[in-house]
Amino acid sequence: MASNYGAEQIQVLEGLEPVRKRPGMYIGSTGPRGLHHLVYEVVDNSVDEALAGYCTRIEVSLNADGSATVIDDGRGIPTDVHPQTGKSALETVLTVLHAGGKFGGGGYKVSGGLHGVGVSVVNALSEWVEVTVWRDRKTHQQRFERGIPIGELAVSDSGRDRTGTAITFKPDNTIFVNTGIEFDYDTLAGRLRELAYLNGGVDIVFTDNRLELIKASEPRVSRYHYEGGIKEYVQYINNDKQPVHEEIVYVQGEKDGVQVEVALQWCIDAYSDNLLGFANNIRTIDGGTHLEGLKTVLTRTLNTFARKRNKRKDNEPNLSGENIREGLTAVISVKVPEPEFEGQTKTKLGNTEVRGIVDTLVGETLTEYLDFHPSVVDTILEKAIQAFNAAEAAKRARELVRRKSVLESSTLPGKLADCSSRDPSESEIFIVEGDSAGGSAKQGRDRRFQAILPLRGKILNIEKTDDARIYKNTEIQALITALGLGIKGEEFDESQLRYHRICLMTDADVDGAHIRTLLLTFFYRYQRALIDQGFVYIACPPLYKIERGRNHWYCYSDRERDAVLRDFPANANYGIQRFKGLGEMMPQQLWDTTMNPESRTLKRVEIEDAAEADRIFTVLMGDRVAPRREFIETYGPKLDLEDLDI
Repeated sequence: MASNYGAEQIQVLEGLEPVRKRPGMYIGSTGPRGLHHLVYEVVDNSVDEALAGYCTRIEVSLNADGSATVIDDGRGIPTDVHPQTGKSALETVLTVLHAGGKFGGGGYKVSGGLHGVGVSVVNALSEWVEVTVWRDRKTHQQRFERGIPIGELAVSDSGRDRTGTAITFKPDNTIFVNTGIEFDYDTLAGRLRELAYLNGGVDIVFTDNRLELIKASEPRVSRYHYEGGIKEYVQYINNDKQPVHEEIVYVQGEKDGVQVEVALQWCIDAYSDNLLGFANNIRTIDGGTHLEGLKTVLTRTLNTFARKRNKRKDNEPNLSGENIREGLTAVISVKVPEPEFEGQTKTKLGNTEVRGIVDTLVGETLTEYLDFHPSVVDTILEKAIQAFNAAEAAKRARELVRRKSVLESSTLPGKLADCSSRDPSESEIFIVEGDSAGGSAKQGRDRRFQAILPLRGKILNIEKTDDARIYKNTEIQALITALGLGIKGEEFDESQLRYHRICLMTDADVDGAHIRTLLLTFFYRYQRALIDQGFVYIACPPLYKIERGRNHWYCYSDRERDAVLRDFPANANYGIQRFKGLGEMMPQQLWDTTMNPESRTLKRVEIEDAAEADRIFTVLMGDRVAPRREFIETYGPKLDLEDLDI
C-alpha cells in the first residue's frame, strides 16, 4: 500500500472522462435501463424543440449494426463558434458537460433535460456518434469516437431550407458489458408513446430496421401521434374500464410561467386510484408538489359539492381524499421554467409554488364543469360515499380483528415464523404457498434475518373486491399485519415496514404462477409504493436437479438442463429430478438454491411503464371478461406452447 499520498495522487478527470469512469452517476446504471436512457436523452432534446414550438416530427430508428438514429425537424443545434470554448457550438454541446441551451439565456422556456449532461453523456458512452445539422441552407456534419471529435466540422451547401438535427450513435460495448448493446423495442416504444401523449400534436415515428433480430422481411414501424394529448392518454388507460362519465374532464392553463394540463376520469369498476404525474415530460414516480396540489383541490371541491347537493349532512364528517379518488384515473403534466427535482433521477418535483398554481387552475375549471354536469357529480359522490362507508366497515372489521388478537400475546399472525433481527433493512420475508413448503423453508432458513409466512390456498383477487371483504379475509389479514402495511389508500410509511425484502416463493407450476399473480395484484393495488420503491422480489427455485456420480447440478430452466446434459458423454449414467413443488425439496437444498444470499437468484419486481401496468392488471385481473378474452386471442397464437408449464 502506498504511504506517500501527495498531490500527484489526486486525479483530475477532464472533458468527458468522468462519465466513462463513473457512467452510473449520469445514466443510473450500465444495465438495460442505462442503455435505453441514452436514446431518451437524445429524444428529449428533440421534444424540447417541440415544446419551444419549432419541431413537429421526430423519427427514431434502431439500425441493424446496433446503433440508433434520432432525427427531428427543429432549428438544428447551433454551429457557429462558441465565445467561451472557441469551438463550434455543436462540438461544445457534444464534448463539454453542463453545456446546453437550458440554463437560462433564452434558448428554451421549459425543458426536460436539466442537469445539462444530456447529449454529451451519450457521446462519452458511445463507440461513435455522427451528427448532421441542417441550418442556414447548409449541411453540417461531424463524427466523434468515444467522445473525441474526429476531424473538423464539415460544411456543405444543402440548397434548400431544411432545418433539423440527426444524431446516430452506437453504444460502447466496453461500457455496457453485461447487457450487450441490444435495444428493446417495447421499452423504447412505451416511452415514445408516453412522450407523444404528453406533447399532443407531435408526430413520433419509430422504426426497427434490425430485420435479422425481429425475424422479418420488412422493418417494424410504429407511429405515435395524439392530437388529444393527455386526454387520449386517460382514454387509453381506461380503455377496458367502465367510465362514470364519458367526457374526460380536461384542464389547461398557465400562471406565472407554469403550464398545467390535467385530464380526469372516474370509473365505476375500479376500486383504487391511478394518478400519473409528469413534470417537464419526466414521470415523477415519487410524486411532488403538482400531485399534492391536485389531491388537495379534488378533495376540497368535491366535499364542497357534497354539502351543496345535500349528499353529506352538517353533522357528518368530510369525505377523505382516498374516498373521492376511488376509481379515478388522472394524468397531470406540468411544465415548469425552473424545476427543482429532488434527487439526480428527477423523480419528485420540489417547486412549492406549483402546488398553489395547480390548486387554483384545476379548482376553477373543475367547479365550472361539475356545475354544468350535476349527474356526473352525483355519480362520483355516490361512489365516494360508498367508498367512505366501506372504509368505515373495514375499519370496524380491523378493530375487531385487533381486539381479538390482543387476547393472544402478539398481533402478528400465528403462522409467521419471524426472524430474530429487528432491523428491517437487513430482514427479509419469504411468502410461501402451503404448509409443506413452509415447513421446508422454516427448517432451511437463516433464522437471524429470514422470516417465513406460509399462506393457505389462493388469496383473494383484490382487483375486483371491495375493502370490507379484503379486511375480513384471513390470508390477507396475515399479510398486512406480518409486513406492517397500513390501510389501503393511505400514504405509504416505510418506517412501519417490517422487512425490506419481500420475496414471493411459489411452486414452479400453474398454481404457483397464479398465486404469484394474485400476490402481485395485491401489492400493486393495496400498496403500490412497495413495488415502486423496489421492496418486492420473486424467488427463483430450481426446476431440476441432475445427479451423476457424486456430482450434482441445479438447473433453473430447460435450456440450462439441456446445456448440462450436452456436456455429458453419450453413454453417461445420470438421474434427473424435476421439482414440482417446494415441499419436495429438502431444507438444505432449498437453502442452497433459493434462500442463501450467496448463491440464490432473486428477481426484483419493477414497473417501467405505469400506465401499461395499470391497464394490464385491469384486463387480466378485473371483472370484465370481454377485454381478457380479446387479450388472450391476440397474444395466445404468439406463445410458444412448449414454454408453458402445464
